[in-house]
Amino acid sequence: MLLNIEGITRSFGGVSALAGVSFSVAAGSVHGLIGPNGAGKTTLINVLSGVTQPEAGRVTFLGKPVQGLPAHRIAALGVARTFQYNRLFPAMTCLENVIAGQHLTASRPLLPRLLCLPSARRAEREHTERAMACLERVGIAHRADIPAQSLSYGERRRLEIARALASNPRLLLLDEPVAGMHHQGLEEVGALIGSLADEGMTVLLIEHNMSFVMGLCASITVLSFGRTIATGAPQEIVNDPRVIEAYLGAGSKYD
Repeated sequence: MLLNIEGITRSFGGVSALAGVSFSVAAGSVHGLIGPNGAGKTTLINVLSGVTQPEAGRVTFLGKPVQGLPAHRIAALGVARTFQYNRLFPAMTCLENVIAGQHLTASRPLLPRLLCLPSARRAEREHTERAMACLERVGIAHRADIPAQSLSYGERRRLEIARALASNPRLLLLDEPVAGMHHQGLEEVGALIGSLADEGMTVLLIEHNMSFVMGLCASITVLSFGRTIATGAPQEIVNDPRVIEAYLGAGSKYD
């Protein structure tokens, strides 16, 4: 397994957000993380990415414990993420936003840049080409030179994915990547995520669109009140009485 989560616990002001969450994510898979609002999904993504520190438990990535490491160190190990509410640089262009996502992997020695040496110019061209490739991958290369604040909501979600891809991660954490998208956008982003997994990237995603999750994910974990109540293949999840009671509800088209 690429990622192992064991007994992760976290509370805020005496309220338990995560209470012993445990599951594993296989390398090269798309793994869904679902559950009602307030179930602890985003808190778990924050723990995995180093934004929030756990009070107990263990996270192993590529065979090494990473719980408690700061966000920049976890990112340097190959973990990238998007956020539930976008955190783009609104006044910067789409291209500049993606170039910023390369900060952990791109070498930019100060002296060659100050002297405008050929090596520095060559490196800048490579960074730009790589950023453009990421924008092309998510379908918004034609918007490269406009400010991020001018994008539609769906385009901003795509830009966040492009920026995450710029660091060439092994594990991609997506927090509601298709929220607010129309049908065509859903299909295109689903195809993108599937192609990333086909190429060996591992994706852990939070999403409330159940059709999207069921059609894309090889395995799914369900959280409720900060606890893991089920993990399994999509068909197992939709037929699990605990999941139906806690999240899908009686009468769901999935029961």
